[in-house]
Amino acid sequence: MAAPITVALNLIYLVPGETGGMEVYARELLPRLAAIDGIEPVAIVNEVAAGDADAPWRTAMRSVVAPVDARDRKQWVWGEQRHVPRLATAAGADLIHSLASTGPGRLAGGPPKVTTVHDLHYAVAPGAHFGLRGLGMRVLVPAAVKASARIIADSQATKDDVVRHIGTPAERIDVVHLATTLPSATATATAPVTPADELRVRLGLGDRPVLLSMAAKRPHKNVEGLIDALARIPPERRPVLVVPGYATEHEPVLLRRAVARNVARDVVFPGWLSRADVEGLWRLCVAHVFPSFYEGFGLPVLEAMARGVPGACGDRASMPEVAGGATLLFDPGDVEAIRGTIERLVGDDALRAGLRRRGLERAADFSWERTASATAGAYRRTVSGA
Repeated sequence: MAAPITVALNLIYLVPGETGGMEVYARELLPRLAAIDGIEPVAIVNEVAAGDADAPWRTAMRSVVAPVDARDRKQWVWGEQRHVPRLATAAGADLIHSLASTGPGRLAGGPPKVTTVHDLHYAVAPGAHFGLRGLGMRVLVPAAVKASARIIADSQATKDDVVRHIGTPAERIDVVHLATTLPSATATATAPVTPADELRVRLGLGDRPVLLSMAAKRPHKNVEGLIDALARIPPERRPVLVVPGYATEHEPVLLRRAVARNVARDVVFPGWLSRADVEGLWRLCVAHVFPSFYEGFGLPVLEAMARGVPGACGDRASMPEVAGGATLLFDPGDVEAIRGTIERLVGDDALRAGLRRRGLERAADFSWERTASATAGAYRRTVSGA
């Protein structure tokens, strides 16, 4: 019987509650990896994450703590280059898996490296990251990729981007799709789903159909295009658009756009919401529209399908790959196309029913168990030199 593969998981980046989709990826992937025979994960966490006693990096596997406060970007970068290789070597790891697109470079030493690349925003959609973070990703992501024996890409589209922009041979890149946790697994007695009537009153939604967009307030998400499209719909047929999520430097641009297009009362930016509120909005909305220009995977597209919510999204990058024919596609650069798609979704009951059925079928193709199994396959290929 082959010896187990000890994998040092680089979680230096992870600050609970502040790391978005990359935190979800770690929390869902880790316990599934720990359950696979022949894989022995060891989590390398920062001082902040170490305080989360119920996290899978504490409950599902052994962990070691790097002297890093990842809320400080400089400490995060230094921790990946200095502490991760050292701690991985001390733990007897056969390889290092960095889960957040960056990781130890060639000069950092340590065991062979695998890096998950979620996207190449810095190259394809440079406005996605604000300030110094964008500049840093231009250096850190290619350095991690070039130092890695294998790359895991969230989608075929991201794999193609890595080949095109960094020059990595395609045979060194494994496509491993993400997944989503179904609502039934997250709703509990202590975190109920907020009722529709309560959300309508609290968010000022009135009695109109609700169009939901789980798009972050960043330029490449193209919420401006969605606002422009909404403004072209006659008021008597116009749904109310809800765009939840944390505030960004781009939010004032969106607010001004809504005012300029005379739809300020038709667009609601409620800010960060509780899980109960978000699940309530998923149940309340008539459809979900995701107008992004670029996504490495496009998790909200899958989240809508998994919940049986009819949806539409841009026809670029990874989104058609994830949608798999179960979501309407449109050119995100064509405001009239977005408008027409919204009107079809809101006005056609039969169309929504068909999308709901196909979306649930498509979402069943994705699971965290499959993600973990394919990730373990990448580990085995790394160790064997395949």
